[in-house]
Amino acid sequence: MYKGFRVAAVIPALNEEQAIGKVVKELVQLTFNSESEQATSVIDQVVVCDNGSTDATAANAEAAGAHVVRQDQPGYGIACLTALEWLEQQQLKNLQNKKQQAYDIILFVDGDDSCFIEQAERLLAGIASGDDMAIGSRTLGTIEQGALTPPQLFGNWLSSRLIRLFWRQPVTDLGPFRAIRQSALKQLAMADQTFGWTVEMQVKAAMLQLKTSEYPVDSKVRIGRSKISGTVKGTVLAGFGILTMIARLRLFGFSGPELSPTKENTQ
Repeated sequence: MYKGFRVAAVIPALNEEQAIGKVVKELVQLTFNSESEQATSVIDQVVVCDNGSTDATAANAEAAGAHVVRQDQPGYGIACLTALEWLEQQQLKNLQNKKQQAYDIILFVDGDDSCFIEQAERLLAGIASGDDMAIGSRTLGTIEQGALTPPQLFGNWLSSRLIRLFWRQPVTDLGPFRAIRQSALKQLAMADQTFGWTVEMQVKAAMLQLKTSEYPVDSKVRIGRSKISGTVKGTVLAGFGILTMIARLRLFGFSGPELSPTKENTQ
């Protein structure tokens, strides 16, 4: 719990056996110190969506303290949606049994150890101070050499410029490290199943005039090979997905053709 807010962390992961245990453990062990309180655990629940891994990602995540759900349909967005669906089901059960209250904040983290988990407090502090969504901006922080490829840097710059142009929203990064109030997340009616997930979230938040702020976060070279930037095909598909989402939201807004999430597999 962070300053009275219950926090759940969501991690989509595909073949991240080398890094996922470290990321989950750091989230589980993350504490907050204040002058009036002793150190308390910040993250109340960690959910990893194993997006069809063929390695020990699921086992390592579970061993480190996460609950693991599985979604075999490939896609960053569908993995996030699957984890969120499990959280929603658990919250309903807990509320019915009067065990726990609903989660107030959802923290999204990648499972590749490319971010500094302790900097999540910057995002959570933003929410606690009144933000609806807090984006971790790598552009405003320090990017370790090799952490982002030239195509990633250019694509991020281009997408950010388009969002500023079309929606007058000051954006410097579409990074995955972010926190959002659960109440705000539900308003967004997230639907993208692939690489347009982060831009869909930011653009819809701008369209609804939700209070969104960016906070500097640092980026380091990930553990293992990226399934997106590590291949030409992955880079092209990611760029196409992001630009397609921007175009669709610009042309159709919320009334455009939505992708319907497929049935999740949870365990």
